[in-house]
Amino acid sequence: MEPDRSTPRTSSRRGFLLTGGALASTLTETSMAQAATRARNTGDADAAPGSPQHPVVTRPADWQPVAERLDGVGRLGTDGLVYRATFPRYDLDLSSYGVSGLVEASYAAFARYPDGRTMLMGDVVATETELQRVTDAVQAHGLEQCAIHKHLLAHRPALWWTHIRGVSTDPVALAVAMRAGLDATATPGPRDPDTAPPAGLDTAAIDAALGAKGVSLDGYRFSFARAETISDDDCVVPPAMGVTTSFTFRSVGHGSAAVSGDFVMTAGEVQQVVKTLRHGGIDVVELHNHALSDNPRLFYLHLWAIGPAVSLARTLRTANAATNLGVVTPDANSSMSTES
Repeated sequence: MEPDRSTPRTSSRRGFLLTGGALASTLTETSMAQAATRARNTGDADAAPGSPQHPVVTRPADWQPVAERLDGVGRLGTDGLVYRATFPRYDLDLSSYGVSGLVEASYAAFARYPDGRTMLMGDVVATETELQRVTDAVQAHGLEQCAIHKHLLAHRPALWWTHIRGVSTDPVALAVAMRAGLDATATPGPRDPDTAPPAGLDTAAIDAALGAKGVSLDGYRFSFARAETISDDDCVVPPAMGVTTSFTFRSVGHGSAAVSGDFVMTAGEVQQVVKTLRHGGIDVVELHNHALSDNPRLFYLHLWAIGPAVSLARTLRTANAATNLGVVTPDANSSMSTES
């Protein structure tokens, strides 16, 4: 089943949202915290015409049909707003600048909205020989491709990231479309990530230098949300959909790390972030968009560095301060949010 294209769109060329029946209202009435969230979200009915609608709270059971199409991968964030699944490319022996054992992952994030639509945002990590098959698969299933680019400098095997989006009243159709994109690659089945703290890294010192608490998931990861509300067409986009600043530290021994990740920025923030990174010895990889119709317009700057982990963390913190960041987002961290 292809995504519903009948819903009017305000500005973008991007796609998908959910079935009212499949994701019925799911708040637990006895939970005051969830009730407060529902009040906030369902307040959209009183919002000014044309204002973006907020996602609604759901329960894990609401996403079971989606999970079944995605090999049981995924979990619902603690706030009930975003169901997110990641698909690490453990099949690849990925290396860059002499650092091996790198892990990159595709992801799919789903959110439900009051009008019964579901939005899918995500990306698919593809080798150069897989990329055109992925493009054909997601296009055949009605998903929109919003960006195609690289996240790393020289690396083997050569990888590409294609960002996708869809909106439909049938969330299962979105999951089927995502599955088709993944099936066009050699992405392996589910496997538990490495959650051991990276040997040779002083994670407490990195936390202190960066001003946040990381999580060990195939490296030592951080994710930060922006402070302002972000929307795409007529829908508010929660941070866990992939609109975060994210870093991963991988130990290379003796207190040093290979660091990759990306910053999410508005146009006025870009140049100061670039200058700060370069002043701190961090390489700039790519500057691009991940979306076609986001508001505010966002730009993503991917980075790479090898050096003393704490020193790199200090530079990243200084660059963070040049952007309108809110708080660290533990849900994005714990769902293994590889560089979005």
